[in-house]
Amino acid sequence: MTDERVPVLEARGLSRQFGHVRALNEANFDIYPGEVVSLIGDNGAGKSTLVKALSGSLAVDSGTIRFDGQQVDMSTPSAVSALGIETVYQDLALAPHLDPVQNMYLGRELKASGLAGALGFMDNKEMRKRSKAAFDDLGATVRSLSAEVGAMSGGQRQAIAIARAVHWASRLVFLDEPTAALGVRQTKNVLDTIRRVSDKGIAVVFISHSMPHVMEVSDRIQVLRLGTRVATLDAKDTNMEELVGLMTGAIVKEDNA
Repeated sequence: MTDERVPVLEARGLSRQFGHVRALNEANFDIYPGEVVSLIGDNGAGKSTLVKALSGSLAVDSGTIRFDGQQVDMSTPSAVSALGIETVYQDLALAPHLDPVQNMYLGRELKASGLAGALGFMDNKEMRKRSKAAFDDLGATVRSLSAEVGAMSGGQRQAIAIARAVHWASRLVFLDEPTAALGVRQTKNVLDTIRRVSDKGIAVVFISHSMPHVMEVSDRIQVLRLGTRVATLDAKDTNMEELVGLMTGAIVKEDNA
């Protein structure tokens, strides 16, 4: 990755403390347009805290975050969404009492045209059509577009959350353990989707404990340990043994990125 390009998202020196626990300790991160970067680390390494900080869900104590080389308002999830950044958290953040279409368009409902729209009616037919296309594109098996998502399987809920994020992201999407609840076929669909999204020029941050999945889809891999980025590696130049060593501290490498 050349330094001539400007990262779509770049963080420098991010720190965040919870009581006596330092979740982030001068952490750095960067990702370029159309790139797939995997963020890996042992439990407690700071991955989820970093994602929350970069997606507007958590304020940091210190450090800077730049979008397209400029400091912008990233203090709320809505401000971050307005930049074209979407996130699938581990808890999925779905409304369990709403159906898949309502979840897809929650807060972004399409108004009906003409008088019906002026009266506050929604274009349910168009939202349903677009939602079905988004699910089909992902290869998601959503058995019913009208059933409450709270009654669906973990795999189906995961697929809905991923499809929603991919549908709305125009610049970058964070996927926090997106294959955790999925079967073999659905996992393949997600990994294929990550490639298709990056091919469109959208950056993808992939957080996963599955080293085979990380090796399969990544352009670069950034390793967190004890709240600090300890290494940035090209996926083609590393292996699982080195990654595990960096995560555990058995291997120490200077982070030059």
